[in-house]
Amino acid sequence: MAFRRPPLCTESVFLFPNHICLRALQKLGQRRDITSWLARWFPKTPAKAVVAQKEPIKVELVAGKTYRWCVCGRSKNQPFCDGSHFFQRTGLAPLKFKAQETRMVALCTCKATQRPPYCDGTHRSEKVQKAEVGTPL
Repeated sequence: MAFRRPPLCTESVFLFPNHICLRALQKLGQRRDITSWLARWFPKTPAKAVVAQKEPIKVELVAGKTYRWCVCGRSKNQPFCDGSHFFQRTGLAPLKFKAQETRMVALCTCKATQRPPYCDGTHRSEKVQKAEVGTPL
């Protein structure tokens, strides 16, 4: 009898090296009408980012170093990720980027920039200024 490998999942993210994918596990959970631990840790719709601060933070990026910019706004280590997105089950992930040159830059903390992770001045908008820190836009 030949070993039959499970079909590869081409439309979702692989969670385990043995080719079990999130989409297949979600379908399995729906068929049995159960709430799995995966559904609690990986929500179907991610939470909205919250305003961490209303001003950008200036930092010196070192050429060649990789950084993880906080996307969710919940990190206590702004503007960088501290893993809060995972433990608060936001469904969001940090933006990884590599500095091309050593220089001072303004990194966004309002999380509304159109050029993440860099500040584009969106924090000056009325919408951001009216929002309370810790609330989504």
